Amino acid sequence: MSTAKNSSLKKITTHRLREMKERGEKISMLTAYDFSTARILDASGIDVLLVGDSASNVMAGHETTLPITLDQMIYHASSVIRAVDRALVVVDLPFGSYQGNSKEALNSAIRIMKEAEAHSIKIEGGSEIKESIARIISAGIPVMGHLGLTPQSIYQFGTYTVRAKEEEEAAKLLEDARLLEQLGCFAIVLEKVPAKLAKKVAEQLSIPVIGIGAGDVDGQVLVVNDMLGITKDFSPRFLRRYADLNKIIGEAVGNYVKDVKSGDFPNEDESY
Repeated sequence: MSTAKNSSLKKITTHRLREMKERGEKISMLTAYDFSTARILDASGIDVLLVGDSASNVMAGHETTLPITLDQMIYHASSVIRAVDRALVVVDLPFGSYQGNSKEALNSAIRIMKEAEAHSIKIEGGSEIKESIARIISAGIPVMGHLGLTPQSIYQFGTYTVRAKEEEEAAKLLEDARLLEQLGCFAIVLEKVPAKLAKKVAEQLSIPVIGIGAGDVDGQVLVVNDMLGITKDFSPRFLRRYADLNKIIGEAVGNYVKDVKSGDFPNEDESY
């Protein structure tokens, strides 16, 4: 497989995402963690690829996103970047790489941009991490925000239920969204919040709002392993499965095992 870049493609940039919002064009976004998958997604026309800390779950089998390290995120991001011609690549800052220390947050973001050659980073939280966001953006690094259900805070929440259903939390989310725009974030992910609230946020902001379990906003993001049906034990209301690769791969491997055991593979045409 060739890894040559196609220079004729019009690349997706943070500026183009804002233009898409202005003209009402929806933004498509999926996670990616490896070269081969990212190559397929990019060639299929995806706008944004998120190297998510969800790699901790779907790639490494952890219960939460917390265990994944900055070094591991850089490894995954580097793999994705090498595959991409068109899509904008966003990389999650993992748990422990930015909370409570804006200098550490900047250093973490710089490592991702330099070592992985990423296009931008994503960071969870609102007013409580405003110093970190401001510091990263001041260094010229594009930042995507993330509000609502923030998986890195799952032990604080104690549940994966919908966030911001109560008036007080909804008001804070809206206030945080405005703050993230003021700080200079180029987009915001809203995860598992009521559709009416998400729509209100999207209407009040000039930057794109990407939803996951947040109704119809400026764009949508899903975990690629979930939407392709590779994972089977995760079925939230917001997930639409576009394939059943768990079944397809299982059947393919089963047939391979059968052919090897019976001596049918390899045949004469498959031998030198």
